Amino acid sequence: MSYLERQQAAFAQSVQAVASKVAPKRTLAAPPVSAPSPAPSNTSSTSKNEESKDLKRKREPANVVFSQPAITGMGTEIGTQIQFAINYLKEKRDPKTIHDILGYLSQTYAPERARRTISDILKKHQKVKFIPDPKSKTWESGTFEHRPTINVRNKKDLIEFLQAKKDAQGIKIKDLKDGWPDCDAALHQLEAEHNILVTRQKKDNAAKMIWCDDPSLHTYIDPEFHALWNQVKLPSVDDTVRNLLAAGQKPASEDPSKRIKLPPKPKEKKKKAPRKGGRETNKHMTHLLKDFSHMKR
Repeated sequence: MSYLERQQAAFAQSVQAVASKVAPKRTLAAPPVSAPSPAPSNTSSTSKNEESKDLKRKREPANVVFSQPAITGMGTEIGTQIQFAINYLKEKRDPKTIHDILGYLSQTYAPERARRTISDILKKHQKVKFIPDPKSKTWESGTFEHRPTINVRNKKDLIEFLQAKKDAQGIKIKDLKDGWPDCDAALHQLEAEHNILVTRQKKDNAAKMIWCDDPSLHTYIDPEFHALWNQVKLPSVDDTVRNLLAAGQKPASEDPSKRIKLPPKPKEKKKKAPRKGGRETNKHMTHLLKDFSHMKR
């Protein structure tokens, strides 16, 4: 055996030893060769177009009207029913049972859970007064009554309420009409009798707020006295202030028209502070930045 044959045999042995240690690689099978598809006909192309149109129609969202709120469930319905129930109690002004309220709301045959929810909310509502029944403790017992902002429904109660107030704040007509909606005629009569003081709006002369008044403070004054009072010439404000200052007294108030209003001060623009401690750059080019114009011929 020649030297070349021995080298070839040793190389073959080393290849076999290495191949036994390396895991064989998986070979992917070649895809089967399919037969050429026939040329598409007009009928097949039209059917494919129709299928693609159907898919697009399915993917398109349905037309949604966003101008109206969607039904979100029981919470919104019960909130609306509670408001209707309060308006019903406010209109009737008499205690009503839960069955009367459910009949007004057309909820008599609703599930018991929904009816009990309406009853529980009305019992805890601040605009509703619940009167429990001492003989029965079921959820259907007791009566409901509207609780106004001001519990006044006639002229006598209004005068007593105003006289019992411990402050000088008036009453808003809006709060009064919450429990006494048709009080306009009574207010006109009480104002004419000097039992109340009324402030009105300039636009439509509607009552805005009321205070308590005392009829005993209103006395008859003869028209002749009115005429004599109007003939008296009162000193002007300037003369009054001048006379008080001359007498060494300080006037209690000054004429608002004489006050000098100072013009508003213009806003001062902030000046930027000079930069301090900045780094000097291009020191290596100082000899190039010098003025050499004097060296020209």
